[in-house]
Amino acid sequence: MKSIALTTSLLFSAFLALPLSAAVHISEAEVEDETGFELEVLTNKLHFPWGIDWFKDGSAIITEQAGTVRIFRDGRLGPAIDFPAEVTTGGPGGITRGQGGLMDVAVSPDFDSSGWLYFTYSSGDQEANRTELARAKLSRDSLVDFETIWRNPIDKNGGQHFGSRILFLPDGTLLLSVGDGGNPPVSYKGDAIRKQAQNTATPFGKVLRLNPDGSIPSDNPDFGSGALPGLWTYGHRNIQGIHRDPETGQIWANEHGAFYGDEINLLTAGENYGWPAATFSVNYGVKTKISDHTELPGMISPKITWLRRHAPSGLLIYRGNEFPKWNGAVFSGGLKSEDLRVVKNAEEPASIIETRIPIDRRVRDISLSPEGALYVLTDHKNGDLIRITPVE
Repeated sequence: MKSIALTTSLLFSAFLALPLSAAVHISEAEVEDETGFELEVLTNKLHFPWGIDWFKDGSAIITEQAGTVRIFRDGRLGPAIDFPAEVTTGGPGGITRGQGGLMDVAVSPDFDSSGWLYFTYSSGDQEANRTELARAKLSRDSLVDFETIWRNPIDKNGGQHFGSRILFLPDGTLLLSVGDGGNPPVSYKGDAIRKQAQNTATPFGKVLRLNPDGSIPSDNPDFGSGALPGLWTYGHRNIQGIHRDPETGQIWANEHGAFYGDEINLLTAGENYGWPAATFSVNYGVKTKISDHTELPGMISPKITWLRRHAPSGLLIYRGNEFPKWNGAVFSGGLKSEDLRVVKNAEEPASIIETRIPIDRRVRDISLSPEGALYVLTDHKNGDLIRITPVE
């Protein structure tokens, strides 16, 4: 164990010897625990929950990875509702061993009039699978009027890196994150598929901006001839948390690195976020550097990168009255770290203060209810819906 730790330490020392911009906060030490809260488990009857969103009446819709949807209303969890399409997942009845399945859910901003609910999921089999975006309506205990509105046109193999989060913007368009396709040996046209994150002609490692029917907004960034329709940002590995600050309008995202190198980024339309050309990540197993560069001209650096295991999933900019001390902080859920990281002053890396809320279970998603309460989903067979409440 000492030799492994020494090797990792020397590798990170080599990284830190490289010239770095002051635009990156490097998190490599233990951080202090937050106080003044308690965790209330509302249910532990969820089966690997993945995403949560809210109706105006305060009830929640929750996805379960194996392909079911649950409604949490008035403190009670409703029965499982089957998703209308077959999903690929490592769960019961699944096809692909890996990270796919039924993933995110978003209630349309015009739900009261349209009734639309939006979902991301993975389809296909172990040899050919892809990320899809679909919408459906809730009719009592079933989902009806199902339609796929975007599908990755390029199949990949394996069960890694589908993304995938949905974020509606004030203009009614939506952002969709798509993963880079997987680690080596997963390939595309004879090369590592992760390099497609730098290819603007494919969906891998991208954020797309779409209209609610899946069509392409006319005011998307122009990436030149041959670029993927709908492209909004690129150079991502696997975004599993994205949120818009309701006060500033800024859009933040977290994404997985490989072995270390997880990130929080402030997203701007038209920009390149570096993966895998500029990264702090190292390869699994051999722990060699993925790139000799941690930053490159024309690529946007993260605000924070972790050189300890975090494995982010779920992200939220907290704006609420229950916890004034957290106002404006970026919350990043941790699958490996089993906590919420609370990142204050995230826009100014030199001033970042990072603390943690221990959950002691893998955190899959974070959300604020319409009344401003803070909720967490945990990634387990007996997954929890947890409310975080203030205490004196």
